[in-house]
This record gives sequence, C-alpha cells and structure tokens, in this order.
Amino acid sequence: MATPPTLPISTPQSTNPTTTASTTAFGSFITRISSSLRHALSDRRPWSELLDRTSLSRPDTLSEAYSRIRKNASYFRVNYVTLITIALALSLITHPLSLLTLLLLIAAWTFLYLLRPTDNPLVLCGRALSQRETLGGLLILTIIVVFLTNVGSLLISALAVGLAIVCAHGAFRVPEDLFLDEQEIGNGGNVGFLSFLGGAASSVVAATGAAPVGSRV
Repeated sequence: MATPPTLPISTPQSTNPTTTASTTAFGSFITRISSSLRHALSDRRPWSELLDRTSLSRPDTLSEAYSRIRKNASYFRVNYVTLITIALALSLITHPLSLLTLLLLIAAWTFLYLLRPTDNPLVLCGRALSQRETLGGLLILTIIVVFLTNVGSLLISALAVGLAIVCAHGAFRVPEDLFLDEQEIGNGGNVGFLSFLGGAASSVVAATGAAPVGSRV
C-alpha cells in the first residue's frame, strides 16, 4: 500500500517590526498632512473675490500700501500661500534636475531621521550612527545641496517672485469690502495655515515611538 505524499509545510515569514513601524509612521505622516491641508484650504477665499478688478486702485502713500498689504495678507492668507506655492512648483517643474535633487533631499530627511525609530540607528560602513551624528550628516548634506547647487538660488528666486506678486496685489487691492477681525489681523493668520506641521510631526513621533527632535539632539 503506497503511502500518501507528504504535503509541504509552509512556514509563515516573520514580519520585521521595524519595517512595519516605518510603514505605519509614513502612512500616518501622509494622512495627517493631507487632512491638515484639506482643513487649511477650506479657509480659502473665492478666487473671484481675489481677482475683482473693481477693487483695485493705486495707494496714495507707502503707509496706506503697507496697511492694505497687512489686511489683505490676513484675509487672503490661504490664497497668497497657494500663489507662492504655485510659483515654487512652476520654477521646480521647469528645472527637473533641481526638482529631483530636492525630492531626494526630502526623502533622506524623512526616512533617515523623521521616520526612523531611536532604537534602530542608521548603520554606515558597519558602524551604528547616533541620532546626533545622523542629524549632523543631514545638515551638512542640506547645506551642500542648498548652497553648492542651483536648488538654493532657484528656491530663493521663485519665493521672491511669489512674494512680489502677493505684495503687489495686497498693495493695490482695496480692503474696505473685507470683513476682518482685529485679532485675525494681529495674528496674521499664520497659525491657522501652518499648524499642520506640528500635528504631522506629532503623528510621526506617535507612530514610530521616536523621541521629539529637540530631545534627539
């Protein structure tokens, strides 16, 4: 009587907890940023209101121009940040090599420092690097990329163009028809749009179990 063939036994592969933590942290990071950006963009003013030609007039004095810029920057803050971002994006798209260099730099910061748990140090040439050494290497790399390549000058020029457009519109846009709170004018609206950075960093720390940046150094 022939014996039945022995069925192969498959051994389940163990999942690397470090890889799982990094994947979870990256997903939480992207989700938090996307959610915060959607929330920030919900405060965007209608573009038709921004581009209303009937509300444009030349300011009589520099103080009046400054006052207009201050009020318009508070009211159209999300629109203005969007315009500056578009100027930066167009500048980078027209220079693909600089765009690729910047993306690689961002990826290095994200995967080698922000999303890397403190109990999983970076190993280079058989030597485990501390968080301080990793941070120092990334800072040196950033300085090299920004100051020794075209990335830095490209970003500065694109940012200058975006700010010039924003200031020109703010100076010529009459803000009398805008409903502004005094507290909103005083704060400048910066906290509302950029608060997602702190939240995103918190989500990364929670997902990876890593220490905050300040305590790493």
